[in-house]
Amino acid sequence: MNRKILIIEDEANIQELLRYNLEKNGYIVTISDNGIDGLQKALDQVPDLILLDLMLPGLDGLEVCKRLRMQKATRRVPIFMLTAKSEELDKILGLELGADDYITKPFSIKELIARIRAAMRRSDDESSDAPDKDEKCKIFKARGIEIDGEKFEVRKNNEKITLTLKEFELLKMLVENKGKVLTRDFLLDKIWGYEYMGDTRTVDVHIRHVRQKLNDDEGSGRMIETIRGVGYRFISEGE
Repeated sequence: MNRKILIIEDEANIQELLRYNLEKNGYIVTISDNGIDGLQKALDQVPDLILLDLMLPGLDGLEVCKRLRMQKATRRVPIFMLTAKSEELDKILGLELGADDYITKPFSIKELIARIRAAMRRSDDESSDAPDKDEKCKIFKARGIEIDGEKFEVRKNNEKITLTLKEFELLKMLVENKGKVLTRDFLLDKIWGYEYMGDTRTVDVHIRHVRQKLNDDEGSGRMIETIRGVGYRFISEGE
C-alpha cells in the first residue's frame, strides 16, 4: 500500500518540487498552503508522514505541530519541519513541540527522501511486530518507572506520564540498557532510524523533555545521567 504524505507549505515552487519527487518515489501526496487547512486535512485523513513548513499563514508550523501532538489520531505521525530559518532556537522549539526531524531550506531532495524512507521503514517494522506479543507486551520497570511496550504507556509511581513517540522510545531504550552508556549517535540510529545528517542536539532536546516530564531533577535522585561528550545512561538502582 502506498504511503500518504501531507505537505503543509505555502511556497508553490517548493510544493511542486516535493510533489514531483515524492510521487516519483511512490508516495501519495496531499498539499495544503496554510496552517489552518493543513491541520484540518491532517485530522480528517491522517497521513503516514507530514512535511510541515515553519512560516505559514493562518497558523504557523509550531502551532500546527503542537495541536497535532495533542490529538490522539496524529500524536504519533512523524512530522518533518521544513523552514528557511536556521537559528538554534527554532530547531529547539520544533523538537520540543514534538517534531521528529528538522530540515533547513535549501535542502537536498535525496537526503529528504532517505530520511522519509527511514521513517516509513521504522513504521513498517513497528506494524509487522504488532502480532508478536513477546516483545511488544514486555513491561519494563526501573526506579518507580513502568513502561508498557504494547500500549506505549509510561507510569512513574503509578501516575501516567504522556510522552511523544520519540520520547517514549528514548526512555524505553535507556531503561532496557540501564547502567550502560548509550552514545548520541547510537540513539540517533536506533530511534530515528538513519545516520542523522544534522547535529546531535536532536537527542539532547528530547532527553531534556523526558527529564522534565519525569521530574528527573538534578542531584542524587537523577535517573538519566549525562556522560559529557558521549551520551546518556539510565542509572541503575543502588548506584
